[in-house]
Amino acid sequence: MGISSHELHVEFPQYRELIQELRNNDLKFNEKLQEYTHLDHEIEGLEKRDSPIGDDKLHRMKQKRAQLKDDLYQVLLSNAKAS
Repeated sequence: MGISSHELHVEFPQYRELIQELRNNDLKFNEKLQEYTHLDHEIEGLEKRDSPIGDDKLHRMKQKRAQLKDDLYQVLLSNAKAS
């Protein structure tokens, strides 16, 4: 199984400009995006290095990333409708 990019602008290319706008103008969105990006890079690094980590811990990290992505997506949807 390959390692794929989960960066938000890759996951939701249709919202690339909105992501940048919210990153610059919405502190809460930016904080959540930074948390998501940090966690995504951490997971990707562990997968690339095949670092020793318990499957449960990696699974929890991936669940947290999925939750953050869902939260960010909901903000994107709300702001896209408002535009």
